Amino acid sequence: MVRLSRAQQQERTRGSVLAAARAEFTEHGYALAKVDRIAERAELTRGAVYSNFPSKRALYLAVLIDMVENTVIGEPSRSPMSLADALGMFARAWLERLPLGEDTASGGRLQLRSLDGVLDDDHGREVLAQVARLEALLLAAALESCEPARTESVRRVRLAALVLTLLDGAAHLAETAPGSCDPFDVTRACQHLAGIDLADTWAPPHLPYVDRAQPCGDTWDPPAGLADRISGTRVDLGADGVIAVLGAGRLAAAEEAVRSARPGEQVTVVIVMSDPAETGRLVQLRITDLTGCLRRVFAADALPPLRLVLDDRATVASVLGLPDPDDETEAAVRIQGGAIVARAHGRGAAYAAATAHASNPTQPRKTRT
Repeated sequence: MVRLSRAQQQERTRGSVLAAARAEFTEHGYALAKVDRIAERAELTRGAVYSNFPSKRALYLAVLIDMVENTVIGEPSRSPMSLADALGMFARAWLERLPLGEDTASGGRLQLRSLDGVLDDDHGREVLAQVARLEALLLAAALESCEPARTESVRRVRLAALVLTLLDGAAHLAETAPGSCDPFDVTRACQHLAGIDLADTWAPPHLPYVDRAQPCGDTWDPPAGLADRISGTRVDLGADGVIAVLGAGRLAAAEEAVRSARPGEQVTVVIVMSDPAETGRLVQLRITDLTGCLRRVFAADALPPLRLVLDDRATVASVLGLPDPDDETEAAVRIQGGAIVARAHGRGAAYAAATAHASNPTQPRKTRT
């Protein structure tokens, strides 16, 4: 008889709980699901369930993440030929989550990654709003790659937000009135949105008042083995560029790093959160779901020019000298030659670090629009 290690036993227990929870949520939905029944399905005690997942909400989010992460993502069959083409391909990939006619109501909600009734507090809704801003930025950056001749001036964040709003609306309609949403019409509508002029520019009014980054010469030993949530590859945090550490309540500031950085340099956004079990899983779910769709449409070189790290143990934050990060954290550093040459904290930190001059970090440079 093979004796399992403690880690293997924990992984087996976790897998049993997730399988039992998925069956419970499929049958009863989130609101009516019971942790006691989940424990009974998994042939475990209630305490064993809570030792792996501190709440029903954390368990529900973990089930959704498991579903998304175990979805097979193939390579794009072809590259988008135009902005409209890219929007159509993305919409089709996204809309595959719509439930089928034979799905139960609860099973359909699970398939839709429904959060209806799950985020019943102001904090959860505020974090979701910030995640939506980051989702729009990621989709926009991929869409902007479809127009390489206009990359320096075009911004597609408002278009991306509009498309995601339409798709989220289709999902909500499919949840409340199954069969009333035609995915082909929704896809065509997303394609037609490419022709709308939204006069989209990037000019945050607070940037002229941001304090300059502080010059320094701190050496640091970047943690290794961290994954980029966009490409799925490993991140080299020692490379020259900008690292922005953002709390789950400050994710909209990621665009400041992306737009302000010098062309071609590495930009890494490290997300920290006060509650990894719930807030962290919410962010992980939404980002994993969106980037999975992006990877089905766009080739690797057309994915957003951004590295995205979920630092649920605050490893990166601690090494950078941020020992107690929370959801409102906003800090950034510029890395050059293996050293930290500029630091910034507070609102506009990513912009300040990104625009710090390589040889004189106190002198900002003009940003791209």
